Amino acid sequence: MSYRSNPLEGAAESVQVDAPVVAAGFTALRMTLVVLDDDPTGTQSVANLPVLTRWTSDDIRWALDQRPAAFYVLTNTRSLDPDRAVSRVRAVVRQVIEVARERGVDVRFVSRGDSTLRGHFPLETDAIVDEIRAAGEPAPDATLLIPAFPEAGRITVDSIHYARTDQGLVPVGDSEFARDRTFGFSASDLRDYVEEKTHGAVSARSVHAVTLRTLRTGVQRTVDELRATASGIVAVDAAEENDLLVLAAALNVVEGEGTRYLYRVGPPLVRARVGQQIQPPIDAADGRAWRRRFPDVTTAHGLVVVGSHVGVSSRQLRAVREMPTPPSFVELDVTALTATSEPDRALSIVSDLAADVVRALRSGAVVLHTSRALLSGPTPEGSLEIARTVSAALVHIVRAVLAQVTPSYVLAKGGITSSDIATEGLDITRATIVGPLLPGMVSLWRAESGLVEGMPYVVFPGNVGGDESLRSVIDMLEAATAPPVIAEASDIERRADERVRQ
Repeated sequence: MSYRSNPLEGAAESVQVDAPVVAAGFTALRMTLVVLDDDPTGTQSVANLPVLTRWTSDDIRWALDQRPAAFYVLTNTRSLDPDRAVSRVRAVVRQVIEVARERGVDVRFVSRGDSTLRGHFPLETDAIVDEIRAAGEPAPDATLLIPAFPEAGRITVDSIHYARTDQGLVPVGDSEFARDRTFGFSASDLRDYVEEKTHGAVSARSVHAVTLRTLRTGVQRTVDELRATASGIVAVDAAEENDLLVLAAALNVVEGEGTRYLYRVGPPLVRARVGQQIQPPIDAADGRAWRRRFPDVTTAHGLVVVGSHVGVSSRQLRAVREMPTPPSFVELDVTALTATSEPDRALSIVSDLAADVVRALRSGAVVLHTSRALLSGPTPEGSLEIARTVSAALVHIVRAVLAQVTPSYVLAKGGITSSDIATEGLDITRATIVGPLLPGMVSLWRAESGLVEGMPYVVFPGNVGGDESLRSVIDMLEAATAPPVIAEASDIERRADERVRQ
């Protein structure tokens, strides 16, 4: 494997652009970004925006009526086979266009994909364009491919996309993510990646590139480059937030001139595009501030659900086990679950685990996790089917637990897991993205509907963070949900002591 200690060696310094200036320029365009998120983890870089897990007319009206710069629609297409993914994307785009016309809102679409290049590309972007044309709306002139996610160590330099590992930066085509059983690939150069994923229909030579050399020359040079490449697919570099803000400022100019873009991006592009500043992590240790955000939350312990199998998730689980006072662990044996063809046996397995979780929640936090042996099917579709079976079991367990006890929070780790727990386990259809719990990587939602309205819901991607990240988030959440009466009593005792001393 080829590691690079510093692919930025020799690169110019980034150009400073203020996010509020970008925000003002975006507001002047009078349009709303609609982010079709292929799993819930794409919300990790933004704050104070609506997110939908359903796309009925009423749900879309609810989001648009808040007049947001952007809102998210959780499509969860990364868990679907290609045909179902296309059908879902087209349905969302069709419904959004219909309601946007009714409300007189100019919407532009963002296809949020994985920063390690996994997902249905170009299937989803093609479906979006097809549906826009079918609705009689102006089609995008170009698709911008911007997978960079600097906070998580995914950067693009000279069109080569890198992922950070413990050993250094590695071209993403050489990483564990490229070996994904469903969405695997070999290319690290985004231009070659497009050719690979389109099976040669779009050649690498026809993909335009906006590199750091352009971005770090400034906004005007970037405007000129965008004007010259306003068709086809454009691969864009980024290695830090300033690079994205320069691009966003240039896009304000070019889109203001009438060019229409479709975006295929990693998480932070939306933040930069609308001019949101990087949000500091929410201080979950501040109990009073937490209760202002979540005034109706219970003071029980929390439920952590881990379905992700990538290496970092397993290492994070091991670190949680080593906490001074670790949560209780309840394991779903994937081999036993998928080996049985008897529905009654499968139901017995998940019912017993739900009872175990309920008992354990009486005394502390609980981690419900899948066994670590990754099972795969003979085909990519077969592997997705196994993943859906396991996720359905986790959903069943969560619903059975909620019928008996309400945790103070739910944290779900992994893309398919966090989507299915939100939509099927908790019945969340509308939520507000409160902000990050870890810098730009772990998203905190407040449920605005469903079985847990007002509850904190934490979306923790499977492929981000260090070995201690999950442990630190659980620590924060348990501290935040400590019974308020304890803090208030100690406050009273402190004041009484002060009076005695006086």
